[in-house]
Amino acid sequence: MTMRPLLPLFLVVLGSLPIHATPQRSVDVVELSIAQIQTSFRARTLTCRALVEAYLARIAAHDAAGARLNAITVTNPQALVDADAMDRDFAAGRPRGPLHCVPMIVKDNFETLGMQSAAGSLALEGFVSDRDAFQVARIKAAGALVLAKSNMAEWAFSPYETVSSVHPGYTRNPYDTSRVTAGSSGGTAAAVAASFGAAGLGSDTGNSIRGPSAHQALVGIRSTMGLTSRTGVVPLNLQADIAGPMARTVADAVAIFQVIAGVDPDDPVTAAAGGRTIPQYSESLRADGLKGARIGVLRQAYERGGGGGVGVDPEVAAVFAAAVNALEAAGATVVDPAAIDFSTVRREQGAGTCAGFPYDIAQWFAHHAGKTPVSSLADVLRSRRYHPSVQSRLQSAAEAKATAPDSPACQAEGRYRAAYGAAITARMDELKLDAYVYPTWSFPPRLIGDLNTPHGDNSQVFSPTSGFPAINVPMGYTRGNRLPAGITFFGRAWDEATLIRLSYAYEQATRHRRAPSMGQ
Repeated sequence: MTMRPLLPLFLVVLGSLPIHATPQRSVDVVELSIAQIQTSFRARTLTCRALVEAYLARIAAHDAAGARLNAITVTNPQALVDADAMDRDFAAGRPRGPLHCVPMIVKDNFETLGMQSAAGSLALEGFVSDRDAFQVARIKAAGALVLAKSNMAEWAFSPYETVSSVHPGYTRNPYDTSRVTAGSSGGTAAAVAASFGAAGLGSDTGNSIRGPSAHQALVGIRSTMGLTSRTGVVPLNLQADIAGPMARTVADAVAIFQVIAGVDPDDPVTAAAGGRTIPQYSESLRADGLKGARIGVLRQAYERGGGGGVGVDPEVAAVFAAAVNALEAAGATVVDPAAIDFSTVRREQGAGTCAGFPYDIAQWFAHHAGKTPVSSLADVLRSRRYHPSVQSRLQSAAEAKATAPDSPACQAEGRYRAAYGAAITARMDELKLDAYVYPTWSFPPRLIGDLNTPHGDNSQVFSPTSGFPAINVPMGYTRGNRLPAGITFFGRAWDEATLIRLSYAYEQATRHRRAPSMGQ
C-alpha cells in the first residue's frame, strides 16, 4: 500500500466535485485559530468545504513539494465528503459541536477509522482499525474533522528526530528545513506549525508532545496521568504514555483538551479521574493570570544532567532568562533556588525492571489478533519492515521479559513514582509554589542527521516519572532569531487549570509565536 499517491488523488477529486452555488473567497489558513474558524462559520463567510480545500492545497504545496516538510503520511479520503455533510448540518442549524469542522492532524499511532494507523512502521502498513482511538472519537464527537495522519518516530522510540519506515525520509522543521522536529510527534508538530491543519494530536511518553512543540513554537499539553485516555494509541510504555493536544495557541490547545479529558472505561488509569469534576478550562484563559503567582525555577531539570548532561546553550539560557523576567513583569514572584529533595526517593533494590513496552505492545497485538499484518515483535523483526535505526531497540524488546502491571517489578516501580511525585508536591507546598518552569530543551533543534551535537531534552524525568502535568509554550528564538525555544510550566497533579492560567498569561504577555516562512 503506497501512501504518497493519495494526496494527488485528492486534487483530482477536488476538480470533479460539484461547485457550490455561493462563491467562496480564498481562505488564508496560516495561523487561523479555532475561534476564528467558528466565528467565520457563524458569519456565513466560510464553509467547511472551503476550509478543508484550503488546508489540502497547503499540504499539496508544502509537504511533498515546496518546503518538503515530509510530515503527512496519509490524507483523509473522505475529508471533502465529511466537509459537505458538516456544511449541510450547519445550514440546518445543527453544528456538530464546539470543534465544528476544525481540521486536525493526528499522529500515526492513533487508531482512526478509514485511515492507516501504522505507528511509523512498515510492518503495520495497511492496518486500518475498526475503531477510533478514544481521543479521536472525542474530537469527532465535538465536530472536528481528521484531515490527515502525521509521520512519527517509528514505534515512538526516538525523542530526537522524526524518521520512520512507513514514510521515506526525515520530517523537517518548518522554521529551518535542515533541522529536526524532535520526536516522536514531530510530524504533528511540523504540520500544525506550518498550518496544514488547525491543531493536532500527539503522544508523549517522555518528551514527545512537549519537545516537538518546543522545536516548532507550539503549545503542547501533557496531562496528569489518568485525566486523559490512551485507548487506541499504539503503546510505548503505559506507565508514562499520555496523549494530548498540540496547537499554535494556548486557547486552541485548551479547546481540544476540554473535549478529550475524562474517564474512559477501556483505560483503567482514567478511573482516578472518576470522582473529579472536569473544570471549564477556558475560565483559566486570563491575561492577568500571572499576578500574584509564585513560580519556582526548576534548575534540576536543565542544569543537573539536563540537556544530555552538558549544560545549556548560551542563547537558550538567555532566552530563558528573558522568559523569567517576563514572568516577573507580568506580576509573578519567581522563587530561585527551589530545588526538590529526592534524597530519600529510591527504587527498591532487587525488585527487577518493569519493562513496559514488551508487555504493552503484546497486549495491543492480542487485542487486534487477526487484524494486523504482524502479530508480535518477533514478527516485526522477521518481516525486516522497519527502519535500521530501531533494529537494536526492537531486538532488545523482543528478548526482554514482558512484565505485567501486577508484577513485583512494576508494583515497585509504581511505588517509586508515587514517592517521586510526593516529593515534588511537598516542596511545592513548602515554597507555596503554583508551578515550576524550565527550558523544555537546552539546545536548539539539531541539524538533520547530527547525533553528535548535544540534544538538550529536559522532559524525560519530572513529568513522566511523577505523572504530573506539564505544558510547553513558545518562549523565543535562537540562532539569529530563527530557531524556536520553549518553556515548560510544570505543576501539581490534577492542577491543569493553574498551568493553563499561567501559560496563557505568559503567552499573552510575550506573544512569541509566529508562522514559519518556509522560504516564502
